[in-house]
Amino acid sequence: MSDDEADPSLLEFLRQHLQGKLSLNSPDDDDVSPDTGVLTDAEWVYDHGAIDVALDMRSCKAAAELIYTQMQQRGYSPATWVSAHELHPDPKMLGEGKTVAFIFVMDLLNFSFWSEKGEEERFAVEYKGRRWTGYWSLVAGLRRALDEGIPITDPYFWTDDLEFTVDTLRQVFRSCTDEEMPLLTERFDCLREAGQVLCNKYDADPLNLVKAAKGSATRLVNLLARDFSCFRDEHNFEVEGRTKRIRIMKRAQILVADLWACFEGAGPGEFRDIDKITMFADYRVPQILNSMNCLIYSPTLEGAIKDKKEIASGSSWEIQLRVACSIWCVELIRREILRQHPGTKINAVLIDFYLYDAMKEMEAQGKERLPHHRTRSIWY
Repeated sequence: MSDDEADPSLLEFLRQHLQGKLSLNSPDDDDVSPDTGVLTDAEWVYDHGAIDVALDMRSCKAAAELIYTQMQQRGYSPATWVSAHELHPDPKMLGEGKTVAFIFVMDLLNFSFWSEKGEEERFAVEYKGRRWTGYWSLVAGLRRALDEGIPITDPYFWTDDLEFTVDTLRQVFRSCTDEEMPLLTERFDCLREAGQVLCNKYDADPLNLVKAAKGSATRLVNLLARDFSCFRDEHNFEVEGRTKRIRIMKRAQILVADLWACFEGAGPGEFRDIDKITMFADYRVPQILNSMNCLIYSPTLEGAIKDKKEIASGSSWEIQLRVACSIWCVELIRREILRQHPGTKINAVLIDFYLYDAMKEMEAQGKERLPHHRTRSIWY
């Protein structure tokens, strides 16, 4: 190699470091890169591999103004996380440590609630005289377990082979219908792994994990991805014979966002770089972005979604839906809001919270344009 030629291995090393995948520090100083790489990867997929999902820029601009207006009218802020959702933990009631522990297990298990059954037959949890489905069935199940004296937020409990079994978890999330909670065994495995990591590295306390992030949202995401395989939401994406590792980090990022919102940016929720967190790539946000004409699908993909065909986790379609277009679309909406309304305190976290709530409202009113895409995985 001549002096004028670039060293490919050095270029790859620098690229990964800039994307938050490598640290230039030694392992002994327990440091991680200050960037998650999620947004960079999303832009790359959009530029190089988004052939079945496209963005309509005019609709994105219109959506930005609509979202800004409605968030202003509704007074959307981190405080909405507790005040508008009765099952979310309130740190004023639980205290700091118990609230962090609850949020950790909540987002550790925050995946795959969709069902092919009707509303009356799908998995549901009865709690305090109400019937809860979807994401809220998870939160209700956790609240009910704690009320019944089951230490479901205790990492030591998750590692106890005698006390904690799949049957124990089945009792925690017992359904008031004939359908069992989806991926129950996978949820058990997530708890067992997380318990072992927390006990071995963080004195069995999720609050110590949060403190290890030193007030950085991106650092906490990277710690979660580094130490917990069940948070490592990364997938291979192939374009023209080239394979690239793509970071999505849905649950790791939503854990950070939930802490920020619950504590209203203070204490364990104080992150100086919260604006670096992207939206949380799942199946609800792409659904509403499509209904707002921001996302446009190829006829083949739209047909598969309309027919409720299952799309494989990690497939090109799924990565395009989650990364190329959902993450990048919300980022462009955020930038447009800031361009039109300089000085507005807005980030992808609040936009995601708003879009998710809006999609659930549309679902309840029967106004869905298309069903959400079907992918069964632990990542969302």
